[in-house]
Amino acid sequence: MKALVYHGPGKKSWEDKAMPVIQKPTDALVKILKTTICGTDLHILKGDVPDVAAGTTIGHEGVGIIEEVGSAVNNFKKGDHVLISCITSCGKCDYCKRGMYSHCEDGGWILGHLIDGTQAEYVRIPHADNSLYHVPKGSDEDALVMLSDILPTGFECGVLNGKVQPGSTVAIVGSGPIGLAALLTAQFYSPAQIIMIDPDDNRLATAQKFGATDIINNSTVNPVEKVKQLTGNKGADTVIEAVGIPATFELCESLVAPGGTIANIGVHGKSATLYLEKLWSHNITITTRLVDTVTTPMLLKTVQSKKLNAKQLITHHFKLSDIENAYDTFQNAAKEKALKVVLANI
Repeated sequence: MKALVYHGPGKKSWEDKAMPVIQKPTDALVKILKTTICGTDLHILKGDVPDVAAGTTIGHEGVGIIEEVGSAVNNFKKGDHVLISCITSCGKCDYCKRGMYSHCEDGGWILGHLIDGTQAEYVRIPHADNSLYHVPKGSDEDALVMLSDILPTGFECGVLNGKVQPGSTVAIVGSGPIGLAALLTAQFYSPAQIIMIDPDDNRLATAQKFGATDIINNSTVNPVEKVKQLTGNKGADTVIEAVGIPATFELCESLVAPGGTIANIGVHGKSATLYLEKLWSHNITITTRLVDTVTTPMLLKTVQSKKLNAKQLITHHFKLSDIENAYDTFQNAAKEKALKVVLANI
């Protein structure tokens, strides 16, 4: 089969690779129909995730058809149409029983990280019964790919951890796909203000279209002064970090109101300064989280009922075999006006 293989920081190639095989009775082999590229994949290519070994197939999102199942798989069979979760869950360990699937003792975020992932023609899914979801008939595959990772991540790590409440003020730093996913799902809780901060005018215009009440281009406007102005000099009740670099996390520290929450989503490869000398007396909470995907079934229902328009996050379509060009587009998002790209295995 063909797969996109990581060969160390800055190096990847679309190449021939051996087909995955069933290794344990709980495995499933899935033929990829649609997949996508995540900002985390870019962090891997930058060298920010040193656990990823050279030779690993990248990717952790997708929709596909089951090709084969292990003898202990009970909920799925050959030919089933499935959504692949970015998180692998055994469902039995202490962390899984607590709903912390991201820290599963025999799983967690392993696809495209510790084992071969989904940017390939076929992928092996461990613990298939707990790591796949049946795709309802008539579903839009493109929309469902957004449920593999970014929608549950934006919702769980940003909105839920950030304690978004009706009438509250939310500031989201980063208007890329993950920040926009947080924006869309924050509206479940009817905050009074959602302020999007980003240096890209195109992404800010998209954020406004998706429901942001205010937008700030932090390359031309002082975001701290503007947020203070918009919030009666208080700051935001919830500040969501959706980029993953020191400057954006440190900006969040300056935006949060007393009693507020900073919810980190971004994948950080470098240290950020914690200004504790300013924040120690502000009664704030700082949260971190790797998505657990516990909300995926609920989000799947909201997409199916058209209460959540996941497809609007997609800007570009490519054949899976054209993945190198897809990466070029995604890596040059400002120039290409790109959000999510969908790759079809045709």
